[in-house]
Amino acid sequence: MTGRHEDPPPGPLQGYRVLELAGLGPAPYACMLLAEAGADVLRLERPERSRGRGPGVPGDLLGRSRASVALDLKRPEAVELVLDLVARSDVLVEGFRPGVAERLGLGPEDCWARNARLVYGRMTGWGQEGPLAGRAGHDIDYIALAGALWPIGRAGDAPVPPLNLVGDFGGGGMLLAFGVVAALLEAQRSGTGQVVDAAMVDGAASLTTMLHGMWLEGAWTPSRGANLLDSGAPFYEVYETADGGYVAVGALEPQFYAALLEGLGVTEAEVGSQSERERWPEMKERFAAIFRTRTRDEWAEVFSGLDACVAPVLAPWEAADHPHNRARATFVSPDGRSQPGAVPRFSRTPASVRPVPSAAEALARFGVSQETFEDLVRSGVLAAG
Repeated sequence: MTGRHEDPPPGPLQGYRVLELAGLGPAPYACMLLAEAGADVLRLERPERSRGRGPGVPGDLLGRSRASVALDLKRPEAVELVLDLVARSDVLVEGFRPGVAERLGLGPEDCWARNARLVYGRMTGWGQEGPLAGRAGHDIDYIALAGALWPIGRAGDAPVPPLNLVGDFGGGGMLLAFGVVAALLEAQRSGTGQVVDAAMVDGAASLTTMLHGMWLEGAWTPSRGANLLDSGAPFYEVYETADGGYVAVGALEPQFYAALLEGLGVTEAEVGSQSERERWPEMKERFAAIFRTRTRDEWAEVFSGLDACVAPVLAPWEAADHPHNRARATFVSPDGRSQPGAVPRFSRTPASVRPVPSAAEALARFGVSQETFEDLVRSGVLAAG
């Protein structure tokens, strides 16, 4: 995925240039999304990460689709180079703690002095202000404070961390990518950039908007594992199968519940209706006993002809082989490694996992000549990632 390559199909962000001050997790994910939507993204790494841990190395899929160079931002020449690049860019993304970019001389005001149209994307856990702004944290902390962790779990059990999907990626990286694109659209009208303050605590809270609505309407109880979507309902649950696998049941609407009962070979008269909450525990036990009589794949076959909202629970390494995912090319292997493809889908300007240009080629897109590139490498200001 490096070196000379054919031009990829133009994405909807073709022509935009993004500088990424490399960090971990959500900011790289946002920049991956922007790159695969067609933006020219240049990832600026710390020197200690520039060798052996770059985007083309197994395990760093979040660094795909864009080139990387290493800069020691403690050197004034490196900061000056970044500001020169800012002058030719549309977006800068950073994931430092509040105040760090300013101390480096790369805060919003420093950058706007070179380019008033620049969109300045900031990715943090707690946000740019507030009592916790300067504190460390991880996904689990941000979603805990946002109220997003508490409801996830079964009755009588502690909350279960949903990996780092809700804070880092759903409430973080995607929020940042959306904010950057929205600010780019506004900058086209106004001619002026702005800061996008994407905080994971804010994003995780936003993801719970529907839950708040249900709570305000009295449709959500303060008991974990007792509600419609949190494993309380027997028709919205995960059941173990005979082979130790699992199936996911999401038969919320009456027609899907009827199809679920058909697939299980029981009637509503036997197990009860969806509205009979007092029978939910009994219903769940009955469903669990039935699901344990066949394997996961056997149940998948049973429900393949029924519109019952029932699906096999696949491990990440199994998902690429499912016929639906194969048909949609949901997973791709651009370098021989299976991985999720580019999203979302555009009918005319497709997103795609993109070849990684050389560092010199990437910098040339930001106006840096080959001669200047070679001088910067010789002087030690930058190194190819």
